[in-house]
Amino acid sequence: MNKLFSFLAAALILTGCSKKEPSLSEKIVRTWHIASIQDLSGKDINRITDKDQLVISNQPGQSFKYTVEKDGINAKGDWVLNDSIISFTYDPDPTEIAIDSTSLRVDESGNHYQMFSNGNFIAEVGPLGVRTPRKTIDFRIITVGTTELVLQKDDAIYNMSFTPDVYQSTFGLNSILRGLLGMISLLIITYLFSSNRKAIPWKLVGSGLLLQLVFAIGVLKVPFIQSIFEYVASFFVIILGFTQEGSNFLFGNLVNPSSNIGFVFAFQILPTILFFSALTSVLFYLGILQKVVWAFAWVMKKFMRLSGAESLAAAGNIFLGQTESPLLIKPYIERMNRSEMLCLMVGGMATIAGGVLAAYIGFLGGDDPVRRLFFAKHLLAASVMSAPAAIVAAKMLLPQTEEIEEKMEISKERIGKNVLEAISNGTIDGLKLAVNVGAMLLVFIALLALVNYVVQDIVGDITGLNPKIAAFTNGQYSGLTLQFILGYACAPLVWLMGVCKEDMILVGQLLGEKTILNEFVAYASLGNMEFANVFKEEKSIIIATYILCGFANFASIGIQIGGIGSLAPNKRGMLSELGIKALIGGTIASLFTAVVVGMLI
Repeated sequence: MNKLFSFLAAALILTGCSKKEPSLSEKIVRTWHIASIQDLSGKDINRITDKDQLVISNQPGQSFKYTVEKDGINAKGDWVLNDSIISFTYDPDPTEIAIDSTSLRVDESGNHYQMFSNGNFIAEVGPLGVRTPRKTIDFRIITVGTTELVLQKDDAIYNMSFTPDVYQSTFGLNSILRGLLGMISLLIITYLFSSNRKAIPWKLVGSGLLLQLVFAIGVLKVPFIQSIFEYVASFFVIILGFTQEGSNFLFGNLVNPSSNIGFVFAFQILPTILFFSALTSVLFYLGILQKVVWAFAWVMKKFMRLSGAESLAAAGNIFLGQTESPLLIKPYIERMNRSEMLCLMVGGMATIAGGVLAAYIGFLGGDDPVRRLFFAKHLLAASVMSAPAAIVAAKMLLPQTEEIEEKMEISKERIGKNVLEAISNGTIDGLKLAVNVGAMLLVFIALLALVNYVVQDIVGDITGLNPKIAAFTNGQYSGLTLQFILGYACAPLVWLMGVCKEDMILVGQLLGEKTILNEFVAYASLGNMEFANVFKEEKSIIIATYILCGFANFASIGIQIGGIGSLAPNKRGMLSELGIKALIGGTIASLFTAVVVGMLI
């Protein structure tokens, strides 16, 4: 009971650590297709074509453009939002209005020909050109969502829809060449960080990259395998629905994103970690998860000739966290050499746990089932593909020179004496993880704000860099911030992964946030960027999803020392020595995965 109260208290504290809820003005900045114009009874009062649209942007001088082809309307101008009223101000085009009378006005500047329609002044043509009175039309916003906008003017209802850009594959010679360049660059970087370059097992490296490529082609290009991954991904989406039921009972309207409260991370994302942790514990107790892990491990052992313990740990990391996966090989850990231990650590940093995977799906996909399935498939694929990539990175950084034990046997240790105890243990573990994730987010986001205060409000103001950076980035960054520094520092690397030049600063920022802070902060930024529609290509969003899919950050070093060290106290010193190398390996493994995906999509 005390743990429950602790979680509720933490959740209330973490309300401030929520995903940024887009403002009303941010929600309506879209290219809206006009679906229909109806009267209050629902009867169509105007015929709409596919070309009819309302473009609302935040570009000065041409903030909106309204087109209705049938009526010959093509208005553009500025818009202002006041509560739920949006006002469009524009210069009417005289050529689109029937002129029924004219008059001549003469002054010292010359002749001025005035035009009228039904007694209303339309335009004036004089020595200085055409002058038209600006016209303002007010609409009341009835509904606004991710893909729907409903406006009302007098007795007319304007129904509009937004369809996110569907990414069209750019797979071709250019993407392949850039992918090869990125792959070679990553291999060179890993080679330079290697502790024993002469002993690098290049055959294993080739096998691992080939296995990763096979996984990628299957998930991205083969319909049958795509269907399998989408089926498994749909399971995670369904799981989120089950979590919603429990969350509704406990938190009520706090978990409803459409309520006045908005999106609160603590109530709408963290509960998924609890439920999935409990579910994973049950699957582990029943032995189902071990069989799936053993099958993946067998494939990697045959292809890459690893020790049995390494294969099991690498496969286990696909489904379990970096401190839970070692339970599968608990009897082996005390006998593992440095290369095997690094492989275990890199695998933990290069993949994500099932519990947080479910949370990421809800976080990135929001309440849209299509987007949830989209991210579920790619997140699952990223975790699977990162397993062989982690082995490649680990064996290049610290090659295996000792004899290995090929026996592959999963520990018989159970998480509980019965199903109920397994559920209880999984829930408690999930509670610890959820509070830990929330607490880290609160602290790291606060620290990010602190750093930005120092570098932007102090250094940026004193040096005068803020306005220069704002002008240089066309307003993308307000000044000298940590996001700006990380974005430009990591941009060349993410460009090699296949990100277009227009988006490489944004994705570079995400990579930097993930490494210095953690992946949850980075996914929070990605979710906000995605909703704000700031990416030029959806390919950039996909590649970013793969880049961020892993626990490779500085905090994970401490987590692994504590978690794995508790299973094998005699290895704590080795874990501490290998921490930074494991961080490098985990980051490179995620980039290996991203570059393969960027090459194929």
